[in-house]
Amino acid sequence: MKKLKLTALTLTAALALTACGSTAASTPAADSTAVDAATSEAAGGDLLSEIQSKGTITIAMEGTWAPWTYHDENDNLVGYDVEVGTKIAEKLGVEPQFIEGEWDGLLAGLDAGRYDIMVNGVDITPERSEKYDFSIPYAYNRTAVITTKDNDSINTMEDLNGKTTANTISSTYAELAEQYGATVTGVDDLNQTFELLLSGRIDATLNAEVTFYDYTKEHPDANVKIAVLTDDANQVAIPLRKGEETATLRAAIDQAIEELRADGTLKELSEKYFGTNISTNE
Repeated sequence: MKKLKLTALTLTAALALTACGSTAASTPAADSTAVDAATSEAAGGDLLSEIQSKGTITIAMEGTWAPWTYHDENDNLVGYDVEVGTKIAEKLGVEPQFIEGEWDGLLAGLDAGRYDIMVNGVDITPERSEKYDFSIPYAYNRTAVITTKDNDSINTMEDLNGKTTANTISSTYAELAEQYGATVTGVDDLNQTFELLLSGRIDATLNAEVTFYDYTKEHPDANVKIAVLTDDANQVAIPLRKGEETATLRAAIDQAIEELRADGTLKELSEKYFGTNISTNE
């Protein structure tokens, strides 16, 4: 796994909420229902208690994967996951501190305790579930096999056998491509992936369906298409370190997600960034 240089971007509640279209500047008061989801008897080493004591939650994300996390024309960190992370922080009564890095180093940083959580469109997989505890899903997303428009050789997942693809190493999409027999080239971000695809240096790439639509919205003349689309949606959730240390934090995050889904916030954010509601699997 690559050792990565990280860029810390500390956002106060004012900056984070400005990206969300709000002018609120003060530290948000704790949402009682979300906080009450965690046990009040916080023993030593309880991560939720530590977060609330320092007043910030450290959230890891890429910052280069639109529309999940990316920089706008003014270089502000924005995106679906930025707003979801900010809303969860509000529910916990703390401010979000976003730290950006390349995908391969984010989970390693979570392991090392450099981040409290990771909010970056992370799919739940059996392999990851062995190492991390996950929140309940806050989004659902199908996988697309993306090729150039003139490529007719890939029509099923099985057609990936012997083909070349590109993704960030250790991502769900890289693992899936390898399972179907593709040779995966490691890249740092989505832009590099499309550069390789459009230059003919790879046959295909696997990514989120909504990511394809966002890319083609920004590049309407791009020579790309969805060649294959999976039937089943992946569950997108928030990974945490395993153990008793994170149990109360996970319970509080689960409660926050339930509230954000119930009051329509997740639906509103989904439609804002993806043009459709990805907060439910219905």
